[in-house]
Amino acid sequence: MRLARLAALATVASFPLGCTHGATTTSEPASGDFLAANMNRSVDPGVDFFEYANGGWLQRNPIPASESNWGIGNVVREQLYLNLRKINEESASAGNRAGSDQQKIGDFWVTAMDTDNAERLGVHPLDAELAKIDAITSPSAALDVAFAMRPLGVGAFFGFFVAQDEKASNEMAIHLYQGGLGLPDRDFYVNPDTGVARTRDEYVAHMARTLELLGRDAAGARSAAANIMAFETSLAKASRKLEDLRDPQANYNKMTPAEVTSKHTPSIDWTERLGAWKLHPQFVVVGQPEFFSVMDSLVARTPVPVLQDYLRFRLVSTYSEYISKAFDDEHFRFYGRILSGQEEQRLRWKRVLDAQGDAMGMVVGRIFVREYFPPAAKKRYTDMVEAIRAAYGERIRRLDWMSDATKAKAEQKLAGITPKVGYPDKWKDYSALVIGRESYAANMMHAARWQFNDMISKYGKPVDRTEWDMTPQTYNAYYNPSNNEIVLPAAIFTIMGVPDDRIDDAVAYGYTGASTIGHEITHGFDDEGRQFDAAGNLTDWWTREDADRFRQRAQVMVKQFDAYEPLPGLHINGKASLGENIADYGGVLLGLDAFRHTEQYRKGIKIGGLTPIQRYFMGYALGWLSRQRDASLRMQLLSNVHAPAKWRVLGPLANIPEFYAAFGVKPGQPMWLAEADRVRIW
Repeated sequence: MRLARLAALATVASFPLGCTHGATTTSEPASGDFLAANMNRSVDPGVDFFEYANGGWLQRNPIPASESNWGIGNVVREQLYLNLRKINEESASAGNRAGSDQQKIGDFWVTAMDTDNAERLGVHPLDAELAKIDAITSPSAALDVAFAMRPLGVGAFFGFFVAQDEKASNEMAIHLYQGGLGLPDRDFYVNPDTGVARTRDEYVAHMARTLELLGRDAAGARSAAANIMAFETSLAKASRKLEDLRDPQANYNKMTPAEVTSKHTPSIDWTERLGAWKLHPQFVVVGQPEFFSVMDSLVARTPVPVLQDYLRFRLVSTYSEYISKAFDDEHFRFYGRILSGQEEQRLRWKRVLDAQGDAMGMVVGRIFVREYFPPAAKKRYTDMVEAIRAAYGERIRRLDWMSDATKAKAEQKLAGITPKVGYPDKWKDYSALVIGRESYAANMMHAARWQFNDMISKYGKPVDRTEWDMTPQTYNAYYNPSNNEIVLPAAIFTIMGVPDDRIDDAVAYGYTGASTIGHEITHGFDDEGRQFDAAGNLTDWWTREDADRFRQRAQVMVKQFDAYEPLPGLHINGKASLGENIADYGGVLLGLDAFRHTEQYRKGIKIGGLTPIQRYFMGYALGWLSRQRDASLRMQLLSNVHAPAKWRVLGPLANIPEFYAAFGVKPGQPMWLAEADRVRIW
């Protein structure tokens, strides 16, 4: 998944390349080529290719105070915001039929933008749930409330979801997973780094201030916050590390609900609990059984007042952004300023559009694609998918380390990949979603309940392989191993300020073909994806010898990324980020192979002083044009399987001989890797 590329626009941005909408910036240099305008020619590409390709733009465009990072995805997203606001305002001003898409969009917008109503209501939209927490008298009652708040999106104690069975992809299964933490990942609770330790202290202070807003006195709030932190730390220590969650076999433990109860959670009768949601499974998939054992014991021995405070904080934290300003500001103070490094809040109307995307993004998406994603763009990138698929087939057949038996199955899986480009062919039915003008928080609760009920309803039904997990207006993409599919939302194809018909093939194959299409296809064959077969089932289709050879070659990449140190004392986690790094590397190889079949490559004519192959690598670097604040970088290094943007350029390209030749990279330069240290997988 291209997680670092943020939500953005599916069509052209209407402003210049350098427009940052609020950031102080000088004008772009005059140039006939949009790539040249981004470059820092004072840097040798063999020293730092990321800075060479993107440094000019980054120098002229500081991170705005409201952002934790700034780059291509953010700038394109600014135009997306304008387009989505137009859809919302037009819907709000029209006379809409009750239950129509326009009514839901308009009422959501008007209610979310009504700050006076939010101030009048304060925390009262949460009164019913807070009363349930106040009434808790035992650990068992705390579990009752946690289960009752699950449909509201409040993830207390553990994770729960219904999704495809990893080993039977035509069936839906109930999954139980580690969870219940307020910090991004277990490492935030245990890492000794000084910056992380400060974040822990700030988190405790944030919890205390939140409890004060709920009426607790300062001393009592501080004591309660310390107790919540101790409780969450115990959950964190029982949780598996980020890299260990990437092993699909180890995180697939099938057992009956009665077995989960008897072996791991004697306090939770899973047959009864699931039955209350009309779920009667023969088995469930438990991701981390040892976590549930610790969680159950921890809940049973924790004093009731601590459990109550933990649940209060989990509830209020989930809805702080949708109630009065005091709660919203406090939530931002920690999650925005401390964790992400933002200096000020993003404008409310933009945050409302973000929330709307989470709550009912597909409702807006139906209107969005009609207005902003032309058929010509859909055809261009659909054709590019097939060009890259063909390139991968050729590359598999040429491999000298893989046996014919595994190659045959790899080609079968490749042929079976389903591409979804732009938007769904079948739109999801949102008729049961109720959106009104009671309050912003009430609408978010309605949306959470709708999403929960929709998820629950899938159990026992045939898998709908047409469904999308991202909206068309999302600047991202993903590979789903259970469906063996790549999903490419309309927005992901955009280059800021450049109409699609002005993007030459060299740039298109680097920017989209390599970093998105090739990247997502390669996920089907990375360290995790390769364990799923053509039908999407978790099964071993590799010979033992081929699997060993793959692991040996992948270990070279682990070692390479482990050595990168973006912040003093904090290295990239090569094992946790391995799948994304393999996908980046494979994507660059596949995009280049496919580009070689284009007319532009064959003619070899320079544009902006760059050869076609140079433009290809520059196009790839453009896809990662971004910088981030140290706080955001720290959070990513500790809790995200994606390497930071800069190293997603430097790392893969250091393994590509054609890159060395294109830019004259010499031995001894930082971009140079010795032959023995280069990754050779695909």
